[in-house]
Amino acid sequence: MSRISGFPPVAAADARVLILGSMPGVASLRAGEYYAHPRNPFWRIMAEVTGVPAHAAYAQRIAGLCDTGIALWDVIAECRRAGSLDTAIARDSVRAHDFAGFLDAHVGIRLVLFNGGAAEAYFRRLVMPGLRNRPLRYARLPSTSPAHAARGWQEKRDLWLAQLLPALAGPAADRRPETGRVAGSAAG
Repeated sequence: MSRISGFPPVAAADARVLILGSMPGVASLRAGEYYAHPRNPFWRIMAEVTGVPAHAAYAQRIAGLCDTGIALWDVIAECRRAGSLDTAIARDSVRAHDFAGFLDAHVGIRLVLFNGGAAEAYFRRLVMPGLRNRPLRYARLPSTSPAHAARGWQEKRDLWLAQLLPALAGPAADRRPETGRVAGSAAG
């Protein structure tokens, strides 16, 4: 079981929604990109929100997230894991990212969406105790991982859009951030 490290956050200064996974899978780590597994529908869903096609270059997809007010990160900074499954993470090896510092730098984030139950569980156990008195809402969405086959594409899509679209609507949605505002985007 090897020790692995995740990616830096992808976020513009005016992000309003933070999407959290648990830890990138093997395909993502190899590619140096969030949600790189070809059967993971994450980018298909984001295409409906950002207008950037799911098959566009990674840098364009990341810019689309930032332009739309979406930040992207994982709860786990590093851990030991064999393979890609969250169930294979050695629980005692997990170190979480610095969310207090991240949220201090991104004060517009009001909604945290968990991409699956593992992300939520690790966040609640490792991060939430240090985030007292923050005006945040939380929602767990079905994992976009291809390993999570309990829900079909349409149901996952509908649940994701039901959370994202209202959170991104309003006056801030009409503003386009300046170029070059991607803070610490993953390789791509």
